Amino acid sequence: MKEQNYSNHRRIIPMYHILTFLIIVLLLISSAYYTYVAYKKGQSMRPELFFLLSSVVLFSLFAYARQFALKAQDRAIRTEGNFRHYLLTGKPFDSKLTMRQIIGLRFASDGEFPELAKKAAESGMSEDEIKKSIKNWKADNDRA
Repeated sequence: MKEQNYSNHRRIIPMYHILTFLIIVLLLISSAYYTYVAYKKGQSMRPELFFLLSSVVLFSLFAYARQFALKAQDRAIRTEGNFRHYLLTGKPFDSKLTMRQIIGLRFASDGEFPELAKKAAESGMSEDEIKKSIKNWKADNDRA
């Protein structure tokens, strides 16, 4: 596996993020179109409405399945980061750190993690600024 760094750490799964999304959007658009056409012609819209409602449900499932997985992952990242900070410093995270900052900090090596966490809490660094300031990148290959 290629070494992870700032420029390649985001994970895109083409079959999910691109193909599945496009198919669901096309399904939603076409079902809305055919429902509208049936309505304008005064035809029974029962099949088209079923098609439209199914499309809306699929779109919702697509969006929420990803959100639920990421929320669970965020909770694990916060706990893992807090424990790591405690092991390295003997203290928990500063309460000023936001979830986005903690997510950025997970890529820092043990040598720079405590100092970067302190700097992020004091100066309000963004997740992106934190990631860009990491010198020794610690890969996270187990993310959702």
